[in-house]
Amino acid sequence: MKTFDSSRRVFLRNVGSVSALGLASRLDLISLVANANAQSANDYKALVCVFMFGGNDGNNTVIPMDTVGYGQYANVRPASSGINLAQASLLPIQPTNVGTPYGLHPSLPEIQTLFSQNKLAILANVGTLLQPTSKAQYAAGLRPLSLFSHSDQQAQWQTSISNTVAGTGWGGRIADKVASLNAQTGFPVVTSLDGTVLFATGATSAPLAIPVTGSFALAGYNNSAAANARMTAVQQLLAQGSANAFVTGANAIGTQALQLTTTVNPILSNTNSIVAPIFASLKTSIANQLFQVAKMIEARATTGAKRQIFFVQLGSFDTHSDQANRQQNLFADMAPALKAFYDATVALGVPGQVTTFTLSDFGRTFHPASGGGTDHAWGSHHFVIGDAVKGGMMYGDYPQLILGGPSDVESAGRWLPTASVDQYGATLARWFGVATADLNTVFPNLAKFPTSDLGFLG
Repeated sequence: MKTFDSSRRVFLRNVGSVSALGLASRLDLISLVANANAQSANDYKALVCVFMFGGNDGNNTVIPMDTVGYGQYANVRPASSGINLAQASLLPIQPTNVGTPYGLHPSLPEIQTLFSQNKLAILANVGTLLQPTSKAQYAAGLRPLSLFSHSDQQAQWQTSISNTVAGTGWGGRIADKVASLNAQTGFPVVTSLDGTVLFATGATSAPLAIPVTGSFALAGYNNSAAANARMTAVQQLLAQGSANAFVTGANAIGTQALQLTTTVNPILSNTNSIVAPIFASLKTSIANQLFQVAKMIEARATTGAKRQIFFVQLGSFDTHSDQANRQQNLFADMAPALKAFYDATVALGVPGQVTTFTLSDFGRTFHPASGGGTDHAWGSHHFVIGDAVKGGMMYGDYPQLILGGPSDVESAGRWLPTASVDQYGATLARWFGVATADLNTVFPNLAKFPTSDLGFLG
């Protein structure tokens, strides 16, 4: 999903991301502008966003285990539906702040462990909203733009703006507010393992995009005499002045790209990383991405970064058919990778300074679709992980599993969210160090909600 902005600054940045001598397919940088009014700090914090592309089915992620709740679940999703999870197969959890027992999908044992250790919280029924909304208001047309569209909802989850197309994401706007904390070295606040994503793009910040595997350097430059001569020529070309704004912008991106290779490539190529054994048995894409993130955090003294935001992704959760097998396999990749990453933060001594959280396009219909799948829906459930998290608890309001009931905006089990992306993001941003006065700039819709803090972070 690409979002376009007609301003010259965004145009130059986006075009620059496909230049810089082939390196910029992995790197998109502009100058970080220090905010003179931002606080100074000697601490370190990181946010790690795990985006589940396609729309994860929250109804088979967290399920009530009490007689009434599971009965409602099994009534709509019977064994014959192809997506029923037997009650005995669920991994039991008991949130300490609610009376209802719940069960996790059987492919999430590592999530169960983190929850039981109070290192993980569940945020129930969160989604894109324009304001707190009733079923009557939804019926009257008060709803996000293109509510059930993958591309639009992916964008709105990443921007927190649901009434218009936006050119910046809330991760990037957070980066704008804390960029001065990295000003000493100028290292980018945001690092993406999925290219130049909207979430990571701010007004003055752009992501460092690193590869999932392999080196972070120009191919063919091997320190030979010929290669060094070519590099000198490249550097001289990039240093050439120009009256053309496009050329000047592209040259600046290329120069910064080359400069950062000298810092980033040794980090990613480090064979002595102390977190390597933690990921040694995990060879999935999501594990590889989180391993790269762990190595970047391990090198925080080298980069000089005080604040870092990372974006990783897993897909596809668009389970219109064969959901039982597909979600099982996706969770079997995701859960051990998340646990390994948490363990890596412990090994690095920063489990209270790194908070990992999940996002996704939307939830899926409670009512099954043909072919053992589900259709696009709205509110869903998400995980937040780390020692700063008030874990072992469920936040938000779990929906009533009744088709056409109080939580269902229609009749297929499309849950009306009771917590907004704005509130979710603002809770993370406040912990990260964004000033209260800046939250409404990062989340323009935030003032319409009764609270900007959902309470899941200490």
